[in-house]
Amino acid sequence: MLALSRKKNEAIIIGNNVEVTILEVKGDQVKVGITAPREVPIYRKEVYCQIQEANRESVNADGMEALRTLLG
Repeated sequence: MLALSRKKNEAIIIGNNVEVTILEVKGDQVKVGITAPREVPIYRKEVYCQIQEANRESVNADGMEALRTLLG
């Protein structure tokens, strides 16, 4: 993991097309702004993990039934 220090209104660039800017710091909360192309999905980690788990459950449930149907 790369750890960087940034102050309010300072930014970092990821790749050639994603910019992360520190908008506000209040106590232990940091407000972050992200500029990226529309095709780049951006999620909070807890939401991303929920999506991944739901996808795994769907594949396990639907995929096994589809495989049973295919194999007869």
